[in-house]
Amino acid sequence: METVNTTERLKRLRHLMSENKIDKTRLILIAYISGFSGSAGTAVVTHDKAALATDGRYFNQASKQLDSNWELLKQGLEEVPTWQEWTADQSGGKKTVGVDPTVITAPDARKLAEKIEKKGGAGLVGVKKNLVDDTWGDSRPPRPKEKVRTLPLKFTGKRFEEKIEDLRKELEKKKSAGLIVSMLDEVAWLYNLRGNDIPYNPVFFSYAIITPTAATLYVDSNKLSPDVESHLGDKVQVRPYDAILDDTRMLSLNADTDQKQKTNPAEKQSVEPKRKFMISTKASWALSLELGGEDKVEELRSLVGDAKAVKNKAELEGMRACHVRDGAALSEYFAWLEEELVEKGTKLDEVQAADKLESIRATKHNFAGLSFDTISSTGPNAAVIHYKPEPGNCSVIDPKAIYLCDSGAQYLDGTTDTTRTLHFGTPTDMERKSYTLVLKGVIALDTAVFPKGTTGFALDTLARQFLWEEGLDYRHGTGHGVGSYLNVHEGPIGVGTRVQYSEVPLSAGNVLSDEPGYYEDGNFGIRIENIIMAREVETKHHFGDKPYLGFEHVTMVPMCRKLIDVGLLSGKERKWVDEYHGEIMEKTKGFFEGDERTMKWLERETAKL
Repeated sequence: METVNTTERLKRLRHLMSENKIDKTRLILIAYISGFSGSAGTAVVTHDKAALATDGRYFNQASKQLDSNWELLKQGLEEVPTWQEWTADQSGGKKTVGVDPTVITAPDARKLAEKIEKKGGAGLVGVKKNLVDDTWGDSRPPRPKEKVRTLPLKFTGKRFEEKIEDLRKELEKKKSAGLIVSMLDEVAWLYNLRGNDIPYNPVFFSYAIITPTAATLYVDSNKLSPDVESHLGDKVQVRPYDAILDDTRMLSLNADTDQKQKTNPAEKQSVEPKRKFMISTKASWALSLELGGEDKVEELRSLVGDAKAVKNKAELEGMRACHVRDGAALSEYFAWLEEELVEKGTKLDEVQAADKLESIRATKHNFAGLSFDTISSTGPNAAVIHYKPEPGNCSVIDPKAIYLCDSGAQYLDGTTDTTRTLHFGTPTDMERKSYTLVLKGVIALDTAVFPKGTTGFALDTLARQFLWEEGLDYRHGTGHGVGSYLNVHEGPIGVGTRVQYSEVPLSAGNVLSDEPGYYEDGNFGIRIENIIMAREVETKHHFGDKPYLGFEHVTMVPMCRKLIDVGLLSGKERKWVDEYHGEIMEKTKGFFEGDERTMKWLERETAKL
């Protein structure tokens, strides 16, 4: 993770700001201008300052990648302003804040505008011309042209026509004129299509509009194969990707015209209120503006996102199956890695190890690629929560230090995300204690039973309690939703302290991660991550006449025996580990016929505590 010199980039951007009369402040949300490569961040640029805001997962990474032109805003820490507050502070004295309305949501735009007004700023304006793109110039990569493909019914479990029909029922319930779908994974899920436009995420650049009578897909038509065209048939109209804003504006105008034609002054009492179009709270401000602004749209949590998060029978079975294959791949990898480092004394860097893991995964049935950059990290690098090793800029794996591997894959029948922390030598007492406290948190969430209506926000303390008792914690969520051969991070559910996790109750069929951790900057990092699926469970009583939920774990990779301090585990926790390891052995041993190395490693790691 090298520091990027952004002086010339900022100089070009500030010149364009002046040309476009954004003469005071410019808000942008694109990593190119800052050199920061993390997946979560906001950059704000004025004529004499620049700030990058990110959360605790990326503090370490951002501090290494940002040059002296940038101020790092560590979001969530006391006395550190949010990026909105910092921006508003810079706008005082009637300064203007400009933003590309396609890269900020309508709710965020309103909140920012309010803060700017309170600080004496001139206001927030949407700038249709993306100045950062212009700064990038000819070096900007072209839009991907990968083909879109269909996903068979045996994997999706439901025809896209049924999904649209379900959606239309919701539109009728809400008396809505239609829904604009802007999240790429939601469009892909809705139409049972997959693409390859975003690294590691099988999605494609697209939008969708669903009304009571029509379904439209906005995508570059040259990306559609005859198979996809046949799949969509005459049930879906295909429009150019770039036509979405113009078509959205026309939808709003047509709705206004229809309402005026229906209105008779003498019959005002009988006129049905105008039906509004719905957009997700994560949709861009640009879509809201084209529909006529907040008074003419209904913003809500995405109906498609909610439906997608509740996996059907075929999707759940796919998640179980792909995690068994993926678990076998990880066991084979860890057995190989230990042999290379300890027995052969091979010098392997973090990238070489990650490449080996990918090559093993690629041999598994239905493999379609990785689900994110493999975090292969040794020693102090393991303390960088979203560390990304790069060729020529990574460490040689130290067999006498902690090794953390957070990795995942895309399979046609599901998406995986697994983290295991190992030690190939002799761990310190603090490393063993920290690992065991994290493991206790994993078990606590895995075995939780709770009434329907409980949120992930409420469950978060279960995973942190043992660390908290020691005055320890971690700066990331405990769990995120996981897609079905889609994005490895999927909303709206999760386990953590984010406000959104307090708004969405967990439901049977939700798939999410269980991943507490502990990190000592400059020393070591520990994280254990399993994928768990919410399901209804039987309880002796049924207080409130409501069902109770629990979890089913599907990740099939052993815990590291060397790092477990058995004395810190309760009898119930030891029993959980032993049963879990027995399940792993039973489900994955068939992959290792003739593989003495992996079988020997697996038998040792899954032996009873």
